[in-house]
Amino acid sequence: MADHHTYGTSTHTAGELVRLVSDRLGLVFTERDSDYRGVYHLADTPNGRIEIQPNPIPGDDEEDDLYAPEHPVAQVLLLTTTPTPDPALRTRLDSIEGLTHLDHETA
Repeated sequence: MADHHTYGTSTHTAGELVRLVSDRLGLVFTERDSDYRGVYHLADTPNGRIEIQPNPIPGDDEEDDLYAPEHPVAQVLLLTTTPTPDPALRTRLDSIEGLTHLDHETA
C-alpha cells in the first residue's frame, strides 16, 4: 500500500519551494530532467519521497501541457509518496504558507 498526496502553489516557484521544503524538513533535493515531466526535483525521505515540479510541462507541439490538468491554477506541484499515512509530514507541509493540499490517494 502507498499513500500519495498532491500539494500545489501559485505563490512559489519550483526553486523557492525546494528551498522552503529543504529548510523545513532538512532534505536534499536533486534536480532531474525527464522527457515526459520536464525538470523536477526529487528528495528521498526516511519514509518515502517528495517530488517538486512545475505543473506546466513542455509538450511535443511546442505548447505546455499540465502535469495535473485537474489542478490548472497550481503552477508548482509537490507530490509525496509514503508507504503508510504520515501525519507528521502532512502537518509540516501544511505549515508552509502558500502551499495547498489538493489531493490524496491510497493505492
